[in-house]
This record gives sequence, structure tokens and C-alpha cells, in this order.
Amino acid sequence: MDDRLKYIGEHLEEMLIGPDEKFRFHCTQCGKCCINREDILLNPKDLYNIAATLSISQEEAVEQYCETYMGGTSRLPIVRLRPQGSIKRCPLLKDRKCMVHKAKPTVCAMYPLGRCLAISQDTMSRIETAELKPQFILNKVDCGDYAEEHTVREWLESFGIPVEDQYYIRWQRIAMLASKVIKSVEDSWTTHGLNMLLTLIYNVLYLGYDMDKEFEPQFEERAEELRTILVKIESGIGGAENAG
Repeated sequence: MDDRLKYIGEHLEEMLIGPDEKFRFHCTQCGKCCINREDILLNPKDLYNIAATLSISQEEAVEQYCETYMGGTSRLPIVRLRPQGSIKRCPLLKDRKCMVHKAKPTVCAMYPLGRCLAISQDTMSRIETAELKPQFILNKVDCGDYAEEHTVREWLESFGIPVEDQYYIRWQRIAMLASKVIKSVEDSWTTHGLNMLLTLIYNVLYLGYDMDKEFEPQFEERAEELRTILVKIESGIGGAENAG
């Protein structure tokens, strides 16, 4: 994963593609993009959609199909699909078909496209108010063929992903704020205090959603509650309590 991110960082300009630019790709359902993968990271909406499709809770989805760890760079709690066997097969692949095809993770739905945010140090310092605009990249592919032509906008909207995806922007804001706060306290807080903070972030953002209610309003409420806590920690209010 780090090598892939490093490659993108070094070649970002040549990989960028505008929302109304065209690219050629046709999925032949060969399944190659579902093996040798260790980088299918799930955002909270992905996990909610997978759980809803399989009629299980988010906690059960994590236990059965995922693994969690602390990101080496972001220091955030990360949820990823757990690769299976020597071919590192996606755990949601059954009889060569995706068990959650209509609600597959965003990174899978967007393939061969990806998206990112260009974040400067200045932007990071005012992450809650800075204007954030997604940028899109076209990845190299070794599957499918080039029988179809699409614009980025058409491709994304065919999977219900708007170009100006407000959920993605809100998710990135709270994730980057959490990352910044974790990095600011990890050298001074006790291991117990840091683990409590990481558990709080993970539980608030990923788990316990009401499956009978829409995801995004719940996420917005939870993100705002977490933001309030993080801002207090960042400003030094409550830091001693959480570090104890």
C-alpha cells in the first residue's frame, strides 16, 4: 500500500484526469481486480453498505470480512477487507462473483479511477474551513479491455457517486482532523489514553449505525460530535483527563 501511494505521489500530475475527460475501459468480469489485493480500504459508508446488503451489523461485517489496524502515516484506525489465501482473494468474492456487487466498496466501484485531495500544510492547518475539491486519477490496469469509452463523470454517476461527493469531503475533513490530533498527542499521552482515543474514533465513525435509517444523516451527526471532542483535545481542554 505504501509503495502504491508513493508511486501515485510521484506520478500524480501525469495520472490526473478531469471529470469530463474521456478514458477507455470495459470490465470483462475476469476477477483479476479481486485477487492479489491488500489495499481495499473501507470508509464508514462502505462498511455500512456492505453490512446492509448482507443483513448483518457493522460489527459482524468487520469480524467476518475485515481487519483493523493503525495507519502507519495517518495514525488513524483503518478498516480493510481481509485478503484470503495465497492469492489474496477478496473475502467478498464467492463463485467468482462479488457478494455485494450493488454496494461494493467505493474503491472497487470507481476502478480503474481513483480520487484524492490535494492538501497543503496551509490547508491542513484550517482543515475545517478550507475549500476541498476532489481530484481524479486514472490507474494503469491489467484486466478488462478498451472496448468502451466513458467520461469520468459518467463512470462515477453510473455507480451513484457524484463528482462533487459531499460525503467524501466530509469524511476527509473529519479523518484529517482526527489524524492531526492523534499525531499531536501520541508522544505525550499514555498508551492507555491513546488507545482510548483511537477506540473512540473507530467506534464513532464506523460502528453502531441504525440499519433502519439512512447512513449520511447519522454520519453527519456522529462526525460533528467527534469534531467537538477533537477540537477540545487540540486546544488542550480535557487533554489531561484523556491522557490519564
